[in-house]
Amino acid sequence: MINVIKSVAGSTYKEIEIAEGFIILKLQNVSNEVQQVTRDISNDFIQFHYCLKGKSKFNFNEGRYGFDVAEEQSLLLYNPQQDLPIHLELKPGTSVVSILLSIKKFHALFSQEADYIHFLNNENKDKKYYDNKQITPTIAVVLNQIINFNIHSSIEKLYLKAKSYELLSLYFNHSEDFDIDQCPFLVDEQNVIKIKQAKDIIIARMIEPPTLQELANEVGLTLKKLKEGFKQIYGDSVFSFLLEYKMEYARKLLESNQYNVNEVGLKVGYSTASHFIAAFKKKYGITPKKYNQ
Repeated sequence: MINVIKSVAGSTYKEIEIAEGFIILKLQNVSNEVQQVTRDISNDFIQFHYCLKGKSKFNFNEGRYGFDVAEEQSLLLYNPQQDLPIHLELKPGTSVVSILLSIKKFHALFSQEADYIHFLNNENKDKKYYDNKQITPTIAVVLNQIINFNIHSSIEKLYLKAKSYELLSLYFNHSEDFDIDQCPFLVDEQNVIKIKQAKDIIIARMIEPPTLQELANEVGLTLKKLKEGFKQIYGDSVFSFLLEYKMEYARKLLESNQYNVNEVGLKVGYSTASHFIAAFKKKYGITPKKYNQ
């Protein structure tokens, strides 16, 4: 089951139930205001929260204390002694991916490795456990693939399930060599930073984006590394990603009811309304005017 739980001022909270006791949350705040997200979680769930971009804060006991989770940090929460409902603050420009797993489901995945994953063993299984650490480059790739994928809706659930398992395996893997073996591009973490810069550049200049060669020159990568790296991190080519972003941004502008179709088209880089209408209809199967209605 896939449900959009909340959509406010260009920000979305999407909840995907992969299986019983296995839930993914995708939270993105693209507004200019702090957004609040709340969700009840019982004490038989383990929570994995990944802040891929921006800054988030998890509040507990009605705000008496909290955890700040900054960009490229993760937070693991487990407390079998009491419920840990989500009370999350999302700063503007923040993206968070969360995995919620029942302890029953989690044990089924890792029971044979209870000694390897120390808070699962018999000695610790009834104790609370919190862990806050940096997101590795390989985990960042998987998170970006969860947020920015371009696949048919019929296999979306299967894709997200596979990516969630990949996240868990990377989280508990202790060998940094694994990251390098799985993703040679990430041996140089500077490449990841440059690819992210490239993504930010094309979004900031989506009305008149640079050519691929100009983009590669600006971030200091070869054209080949730009193409391969962007596909690896974001799961799509540079301009396919930009088109997806434009259409999603246009959809949110239309939902705001602050702009007409021509104005929205201009804001996402279409000099003529007809080209924008054709692109929007190809993406969503409906014209912008009918979508607004």
